[in-house]
Amino acid sequence: MITEETKALVDDGIMLPLMEEFYTIQGEGFHKGTAAYFIRIGGCDVGCHWCDVKESWDPSIHPPTHIGEIVEKAVASSKTIVITGGEPLTWDMTRLTGALKAKGCDIHIETSGAYKLTGQWDWICLSPKKIKLPTEEIYPLAHELKVIIFNKHDFKFAEEQAEKVSENCILYLQPEWSNRDKMMPLIVDFVMKNPKWKVSLQTHKYLNIP
Repeated sequence: MITEETKALVDDGIMLPLMEEFYTIQGEGFHKGTAAYFIRIGGCDVGCHWCDVKESWDPSIHPPTHIGEIVEKAVASSKTIVITGGEPLTWDMTRLTGALKAKGCDIHIETSGAYKLTGQWDWICLSPKKIKLPTEEIYPLAHELKVIIFNKHDFKFAEEQAEKVSENCILYLQPEWSNRDKMMPLIVDFVMKNPKWKVSLQTHKYLNIP
């Protein structure tokens, strides 16, 4: 049972519901192949039916952890930090990213953009979802747009989202893992016809690493 005092600390971003943290190789998008320390924050109500980390949705099952402890473990492994979820922007990221910045870290976020952008970011990977669209403020700030392709209708959604980001934003189409064999030929064909897009693969799954 979380006390009112702990809840207040979580609401203020001094503590966060930490699902897991690990040092691995970034498997997706622009920084694929790069060693990085991942901080996975619990809590997400976007509710993608194909989500592969549904255990992250309920923040109450993940222990509220002081950001000082999170930062100490992170910087012991890497100066490249990826904050993901769940949906990390469910929570105020200001204090966590400020503490990481004070340690000289390069900080990335993977987000649906469904909530207000808080924190200091060196790289924003925006992965929008149809059922809960991003806030308008995040589109021009995104460094990469990563749209998950589960069915044919997602290509239209991808183009709609691409119209909202800056011209310098890198555009990626990534097959949803369970449907990759069916969708990959369609993605390849689409990218060849629309070369502003690139293919993103979940290479960590092929490598069998976290």
